[in-house]
Amino acid sequence: MNEERTKLLLAEDDPNLGKLLNEYLDAKGYDVKLAENGKKGFDYFKRGKFDLCLLDVMMPVKDGFTLAKEIRAMNAEVPIIFLTAKSMKEDTIEGFNVGADDYITKPFSMEELLARLKAILRRTKVQTLSANAETIFNIGKYVFDHNSQTLTLGKKKTSITTKEADLLKLLCININNVLTREFALNTIWFDDNFFTARSMDVYIGKLRKLLSGDSKVEILNIHGKGFKLLIN
Repeated sequence: MNEERTKLLLAEDDPNLGKLLNEYLDAKGYDVKLAENGKKGFDYFKRGKFDLCLLDVMMPVKDGFTLAKEIRAMNAEVPIIFLTAKSMKEDTIEGFNVGADDYITKPFSMEELLARLKAILRRTKVQTLSANAETIFNIGKYVFDHNSQTLTLGKKKTSITTKEADLLKLLCININNVLTREFALNTIWFDDNFFTARSMDVYIGKLRKLLSGDSKVEILNIHGKGFKLLIN
């Protein structure tokens, strides 16, 4: 995992709403690319890599449904949320038929949009983690088996908890790169509030003790970002 922010493609032809959404999501830590119509939205999608698409349905030049079909032809996995002033059942059905993950009707609260966006991103990331078939990792002198939840050093095998194993797996997958706090919290605890963040800090401390038998293995705090597993 790199240190870049989650990238969102926002296609919205209302300049006031587009600016408002852009500024709000940017303040919440997302990297937003704003397109004022469907054609520009697809141009941006072809040239960039996005984690989620927010598409207005009624747009000039190219509508949201057409844009979604073109995006799906290129990428079957990227989540899509439709924004629309319509609430007709037929539009909702068409939206899901062209590959929408969610559908939110204007006017909506920013908090509701953010909650749905986070839920979809969390689900997508969990599915990505689950799809990673690697279960055995070499960490310096240690052998870590995620399936059996064991950490072996020489002839000594130590059992670890499910959350310890899940957190260590994320660190191993991202070895020598930053594992962001937000990603780890949302993937393992399904929340990123203060209390779960404190809980994760406790687990990081436990993992450091478990790996203390090899002086070349370190879990570093990266201030304001997260953690990094290093093997020197």
